Amino acid sequence: MSRRSGILEFAVLGLLREAPMHGYELRKRLNTSLGVFRAFSYGTLYPCLKTLVANGWLIEEPGSAPEEALAASLAGRRAKIVYRLTPAGKEHFEELLSHTGPDAWEDEHFAARFAFFGQTEREVRMRVLEGRRSRLEERLEKMRASLARTRERLDDYTLELQRHGMESVEREVRWLNELIESERAGRDQRSGPDAPALHDNDSGETGGLPRHGGSTRPDPSDDTAK
Repeated sequence: MSRRSGILEFAVLGLLREAPMHGYELRKRLNTSLGVFRAFSYGTLYPCLKTLVANGWLIEEPGSAPEEALAASLAGRRAKIVYRLTPAGKEHFEELLSHTGPDAWEDEHFAARFAFFGQTEREVRMRVLEGRRSRLEERLEKMRASLARTRERLDDYTLELQRHGMESVEREVRWLNELIESERAGRDQRSGPDAPALHDNDSGETGGLPRHGGSTRPDPSDDTAK
């Protein structure tokens, strides 16, 4: 399995954990909710769905509205197939959510992982965020070293492009620092005797995104941060 197809399978399982959907709905959610999948097509999505069905992680069901099925039959078309997560699929997705290795820190995979942080346990979120920050700090160090070596040979526009890339990475590192501190603060407040109530997520854990107004968070899939 390629890394990109693995990310797609992860995202499909995560979306179907929320509710059953047919293929068009899935593609729309992938495009609108997870920007990393804007370039994916039906030709990529449906083989993925078939693989997940074959693995026993999804089941196919006919569309729930009888009038839609009748209209499709009269028109000589197939009724829409709805995809539903199986218990085995839910268990597999939860296993994937618990993974915190280097793949979870890469640009595309991190964007998909972050989209499902509401379903992820706090300690796993922390490890993924810290791993992502470490990866970007390594990237930033290399970018600075490269710029220092080549600065004199670059024209003004190329130099500005290099600086723009560095600023994008620096901005994401600052954003990650905020998230990590927020997670830590939520954990500390939760364990304190006079802890104020914090917002909950689907995993039953408290903490999460910083709530200060006017903050802009970088898109983890932003090409300029790669």
